[in-house]
Amino acid sequence: MRRAKISVIGAGNIGGECARSIAMKELGDVVLLDIPFADEARKNLHMPKGKALDLACCGPVEKFDAKITGTFDYADTAGSDVVVITAGLPRKPGMSRDDLVQVNAGIVKNVSENVKQYSPNAIVIVVSNPLDAMVYVAWKTTGFPAARVMGQAGALDVARYKTFLAWELGVSVEDVQGLLLGGHGDDMVPLPARTSVNGIPVSELLSAEKIQACVERAKVGGGEVVKLMGTSAWYAPSAGTVEMVESIVRDKKRVIACAAYCEDEFGIAPGQKGKGMFVGVPCVLGTGGVERVITFKLDPTEQKFMDESISHVKDLLAVVRKLDPSMA
Repeated sequence: MRRAKISVIGAGNIGGECARSIAMKELGDVVLLDIPFADEARKNLHMPKGKALDLACCGPVEKFDAKITGTFDYADTAGSDVVVITAGLPRKPGMSRDDLVQVNAGIVKNVSENVKQYSPNAIVIVVSNPLDAMVYVAWKTTGFPAARVMGQAGALDVARYKTFLAWELGVSVEDVQGLLLGGHGDDMVPLPARTSVNGIPVSELLSAEKIQACVERAKVGGGEVVKLMGTSAWYAPSAGTVEMVESIVRDKKRVIACAAYCEDEFGIAPGQKGKGMFVGVPCVLGTGGVERVITFKLDPTEQKFMDESISHVKDLLAVVRKLDPSMA
């Protein structure tokens, strides 16, 4: 049986951790790609090859078999089944995701052009921020069907939400079920009414104030990490990404919240064929990529928050289109 080939573009903290988890779970062979260092002091170093070598030597200890390649050359990614795009500037203290648009849109476009050339049948998972806009850039640039392009958003946001609820309740994170919709990060839409602990509505276990406090902390969870470390998170984002990769490679049909292309769903762009956008929604992920977006009726308050989130994603896309009219 042929192993899946999974390329991770961007060998920084998130990319390196994604590669490690993919190898340890034996989801496939891994190609870790980055660009050479620009500064004179490090110009002779080969960081992705070094990380790949270090990771490969974990195999005998962690008991995994996987071919791991570190490279500067996109030709080594040819024929990838899944491509994870983590390339781009990380968020730094004082920066919003909006601040990253101008730089990261160009980086993601370049990466996507190479994905289109070397892996025309791949499923693409974008992790670069600002997420909702960067997924759109990858989709427009590759020209791939929308089902084969998605963003890692809700998998991370929901994980943070569940973590904070579990801490507040003093229960295992494994028993907390929850869902968040909408734009990634500060614009996410909480759904406390659809949150439970092993089937028990969370509203019967916590006050509305404490639930809302967990929601608010989840919304700014990324910013909290940035303030503490001076750079973006990488463990949880990579875990959410690998959860998506696993569902796709193993055709598990997991229902995972991710940034998927929507039009009529949740009132995102009703009746506007081809004018939709990528926002966080629950999706069935399998070998076809986003095989289905699961929809349900929102109550008036939830829909109001969703509409606000959508409007913020639209604002981000307006910036992208202004910078690059080809994205229209």
